[in-house]
Amino acid sequence: MAQRVLLVDDERKLVEGLAAYFRQAGFETLAAYDGRVALDLARREQPDLIVLDLMLPQVDGIEVCRQIRRVSAVPIIMLTARVEEADMLIGLELGADDYIAKPFSPREVLARARAVLRRTNGALQPAALLRGATVTLDVERRSATVAGRAVELTPTEFDLLAALMRNHGRPLSRVQLLDATQGDEYIGYDRTIDAHIKNLRRKIEADPANPRVIVTVFGVGYKFADAGV
Repeated sequence: MAQRVLLVDDERKLVEGLAAYFRQAGFETLAAYDGRVALDLARREQPDLIVLDLMLPQVDGIEVCRQIRRVSAVPIIMLTARVEEADMLIGLELGADDYIAKPFSPREVLARARAVLRRTNGALQPAALLRGATVTLDVERRSATVAGRAVELTPTEFDLLAALMRNHGRPLSRVQLLDATQGDEYIGYDRTIDAHIKNLRRKIEADPANPRVIVTVFGVGYKFADAGV
């Protein structure tokens, strides 16, 4: 069954061009030109992936991402014409899995979409059960529990946590974590990892302001240190 992608941008020619490219690659496509329609389609059609522009009429991309993340872990790739670091991190902090700065080529968007979907489907992950004192990851089923409670993670959050757990106690740099979650061909800003770590801590730490599961190793990066209380 073909995977379905929802393309959201107020530039109709851009959406039409991307849609044609995705269809040639075997995807089904849905299109929305404002945030309100995007939210409606995301809820009704439950796409496998959403490509979402940051600047939208009716409801902006930030709010669309925020509302979707309240109910779904569907992979989201943000599109942005902004180049400032803070703007690029906004969507990631809301739970987006990747961002692409405009202008871009349809080939780049398709390649990044396939990478996110491979991670979602677990194609790059061996079957395994990863355990900490409070956190357990079932890599085959891509499910997570914290102290026995199910926690919904985005694909990037899941892969980030899995990489840290596989290296329990060993610090990993931001570049190493980018390679583990985005692939070694990814060209992007390594501080995006900080946004994903912030989101992870909100979901798995008892006190995100004083993390004990994912700890910062200053001058290096992060490490998984879930040894219990």
